[in-house]
Amino acid sequence: MTEGETTRLVAWSTELRRVHARLRDALTVTREALASGTPATRELLLFCHGFCTALTGHHEGEDREIFPAVAAAHPELAGTLRALRQDHSMIGHLVGGLEAAVSAAEPPEALAAHLEGIAAIMESHFRYEERSLLHVLETLGLDADPADVLGPLTPP
Repeated sequence: MTEGETTRLVAWSTELRRVHARLRDALTVTREALASGTPATRELLLFCHGFCTALTGHHEGEDREIFPAVAAAHPELAGTLRALRQDHSMIGHLVGGLEAAVSAAEPPEALAAHLEGIAAIMESHFRYEERSLLHVLETLGLDADPADVLGPLTPP
């Protein structure tokens, strides 16, 4: 294995951390837009849409690319991957609720409640995923575009 190959292998753990940080930042920006007293205006709709799209794309990429590769290399992690997929499903349901609330121009308190629910599950999920998979991702040989696997690497 050459130095470049080693760098590519270790990069999956780095990419996951970067995407998680970006999604945390997007959630913060969305919360700040809501806390500013802005009702469900076009700006808030864009923040929520960008955040929801990025989070959903990240989880779909993991389900499609990362998790099957991890399962093939580490069958002992089947239970962990099942729990992470369940989290993805739960977060997807919560994101759908937020999108519906924003589209219905629900009051800021209702939108904040949706965001808090997503934030709690998302943070718990990210921490569990990082504890469970970062060491595996440091050695995962997956020849794919990071944006396809983990979602776009630039802010929404």
